[in-house]
Amino acid sequence: MTDRITLTGLTVRGRHGVYDFERAEGQDFGCDVVLDMDTRAAAASDDIADTVHYGELADALAEVLAGEPVNLLETLAERLAAICLADPRVDACEVTVHKPQAPIAHAFTDVSVTVRRERKNG
Repeated sequence: MTDRITLTGLTVRGRHGVYDFERAEGQDFGCDVVLDMDTRAAAASDDIADTVHYGELADALAEVLAGEPVNLLETLAERLAAICLADPRVDACEVTVHKPQAPIAHAFTDVSVTVRRERKNG
């Protein structure tokens, strides 16, 4: 059995991208994460210490989104997944990074990259 904790729509200003103007001007990046984990201990204890504190998770993800620039959304998603898996209670995560202001010469709503990472056993 796997339970899920989901954080959707975290938006932070960052300077990621291939082009110099993306780094200079910055833009908003969005992030959605889904954590696969067993939440029974937290449900039984009703204690936040027995689960992922999603406020603290949001802070850590925001730090990466606003932090050291990278060229690719794939790299950014990988770094965010590593933050999610840093908590040993998380068995797997799915991370989607959104770049709605990507430099595309056509009308569009969003560009995103989604990665799923699982804890390595052994």
